[in-house]
Amino acid sequence: MQNLTLSSASFFRRTFRGSRVATLLFGIGCIIIPLCGSAKPASPSPKPSKKLTTAATSNPLLTESTLPYQMPPFDKIKDEHFQPALEQGIAEEEKEAEAIAKQTEKPTFENTIVALEKMGRLIDRARRIFSNFTGANTNPALQKIEKEMAPKFSAHSDAIHLNGPLFARIEALYNDREKSGLDADSKWLLERYYKDFVRAGAKLSEPDKTNLRALNAELATLQTTFEQNVLKEKNASSIVVNDRAELAGLSDNEIAAAAAAAKAEGKEGKFVIPLLNTTGQPSLASLQNRPLREKIMQTSLARNSHGGEWDNKEVVSRIAKLRAERAALLGYASHAAYQLEDQTAKDVPTVNKLLADLAPAAVANAKREGADMQAIIDQEKGGFQLAACDWDFYSEKVRKARYAFDESQLKPYYELNHVITDGVFFAAGKLYGLTFKERKDLPVYLPDVRIWEVFDADGKSLALFIGDYYARPSKRGGAWMNQYVPQSTLLGTKPVVANHLNIPKPPVGEPTLLTYDEVRTAFHEFGHALHGMFSNVKYPRFSGTSVPRDFVEYPSQVNEMWATWPEILKNYAKHYKTGAPMPAELLDKMLAADKFNQGFKTTEYLAASLLDQSWHQLKPDEVPTDTLAFEAEALKKAGVDYPPVPPRYRSTYFSHAFAGGYSAGYYSYLWSEVLDADSVEWFKQHGGLKRENGDHFRETLLSRGGSDEAMKLFRNFTGGDPDVAPLLKRRGLDKVAPAETKPPEPPK
Repeated sequence: MQNLTLSSASFFRRTFRGSRVATLLFGIGCIIIPLCGSAKPASPSPKPSKKLTTAATSNPLLTESTLPYQMPPFDKIKDEHFQPALEQGIAEEEKEAEAIAKQTEKPTFENTIVALEKMGRLIDRARRIFSNFTGANTNPALQKIEKEMAPKFSAHSDAIHLNGPLFARIEALYNDREKSGLDADSKWLLERYYKDFVRAGAKLSEPDKTNLRALNAELATLQTTFEQNVLKEKNASSIVVNDRAELAGLSDNEIAAAAAAAKAEGKEGKFVIPLLNTTGQPSLASLQNRPLREKIMQTSLARNSHGGEWDNKEVVSRIAKLRAERAALLGYASHAAYQLEDQTAKDVPTVNKLLADLAPAAVANAKREGADMQAIIDQEKGGFQLAACDWDFYSEKVRKARYAFDESQLKPYYELNHVITDGVFFAAGKLYGLTFKERKDLPVYLPDVRIWEVFDADGKSLALFIGDYYARPSKRGGAWMNQYVPQSTLLGTKPVVANHLNIPKPPVGEPTLLTYDEVRTAFHEFGHALHGMFSNVKYPRFSGTSVPRDFVEYPSQVNEMWATWPEILKNYAKHYKTGAPMPAELLDKMLAADKFNQGFKTTEYLAASLLDQSWHQLKPDEVPTDTLAFEAEALKKAGVDYPPVPPRYRSTYFSHAFAGGYSAGYYSYLWSEVLDADSVEWFKQHGGLKRENGDHFRETLLSRGGSDEAMKLFRNFTGGDPDVAPLLKRRGLDKVAPAETKPPEPPK
């Protein structure tokens, strides 16, 4: 699986959307508590009442953590702590913002912009932890709080962004910025605050602000409903199998895991195959039973669209309409136009050209791959036409025939602990000089979660890294990185970052063996973690992954290259029983087969990206009421309606697009991959796995966060503009005439 198909909602935890306050709507606050020293708020906080003081002693969210790096005290946090902390945090921050707005002193950078950066410490802390819990380990109590708080967070964001006197202070500073004498970072921060407030509606009339508040509140509720429906339906859609014989093709470990899953659901003696968040499901590559494959695929494709309490068809349509109305209110042609203005792509035509240029070649490749599979079906006298449920199964047969390679041969060499400590961490040590010490003395929210302290090349402490690798019903799908404590020299904080994967947990006593895709995902998400851990910025607004959405995936995609780098692979790819290294012959076959099935991979991704754009380029009066009919027509119009390759996500379970995160931005993985493929070539041309290369990447880009224009950071690293050729070669699209496929370069 290519890196661009990794989930994110990889984002909701990963990067900024608008100002610091606005980011709370996406579960990723920016301002955090200082590690050493105490940054004073913009105005004196009211003296806490005896009641609040008593509450603070019993609610760990109300006070700064005393643990190393101000890591959350997971062992002390209970569900009932969240709502009081969140509501108190909202009240405190609104008072702080009002105090900044009502100052009688002339606005200065310090008393306005820096004051805004320092405020909201409680709400930021509580919101980050709450959002991470609802993603990684939710339950009905947290989901109830999440629904109740969504409109309150929306109103809170509006209360600050639509505060006229507060914006007047920002605007006055912005208008005077060229003669202010501010350093480059401070000037950029001022410009970002001004832009964030304007994009949030600060210049609207009072009646329009009232309308905007209503739109934002309803959207916040609907997006939360959408995400919760996706998780509930996914958990309820597990496939129950009565007879072990139906599971022919699965490994003994996979069958044992299915039996354990059934037992956990009170169905002992049966077998349960849980679904992932994507359309495709891992078991389809191995199951020999075609009716069972059909059942799995049909169940996956129908999620959240067949009626019942978790149906998202009307939710999708309503979200699209409200977003279109909000964009029009703010003066934009569409929600996509609004979103893209703040990305490196900048506008709708640029993204449309990127997707339209690549789609024909991708679909043509997919159809050629499909023809190869149909030939095998016919040779075996299967008597059926290739369908979506067959693709993975028969693509493996083609792979075996063409490369004498069976991907299942890799799994014994990919044991989880070796992949992380001897692969992911080892690469970071070689490239950046990092060392890792597991901290079993620090509390975790579940026994499987692990924590490491990370040390820099000079031995100084750098960050805490949390690894949460196993799938569970309480965890949403996909893989992502989040920050519990972002770095800031203004606040004196060091990073606490986490990676979340969804690896099926094996039965007790069995090793956790990964697929090649899961290994790649581990390296990918750690690339995000490095972006957060290497952050070395003053202002919290710019910390870590606080970069444009279509840039945030780029550093993490670069980090994937080390998964198959010979020196790294040799260190971690060892047989879990014998310790023998992966045979060179198997490695060669794996690398040769790496470009295989690229038509499928690119097409399913492009189909989802085109759906995202189709929904979000609509005007309010164009939004359909028949969600599924619109989806079918959009795919047909884009030329990607090839039934054996459905979209990676259908509209009704497309959380990236409809639960916040990547709305009008799912193209970002491909956009970032242009930069990634070009950067991989840079590393190879400069000697590959060398400390000076890692230090250069860290100094010019990873450490800078969002403190400068994203493409400027890219050019500082590579020394030039991006070249699309490495991407086309990687995806097997380089045979197409360049004039037909070259996307426009990200703007200078």
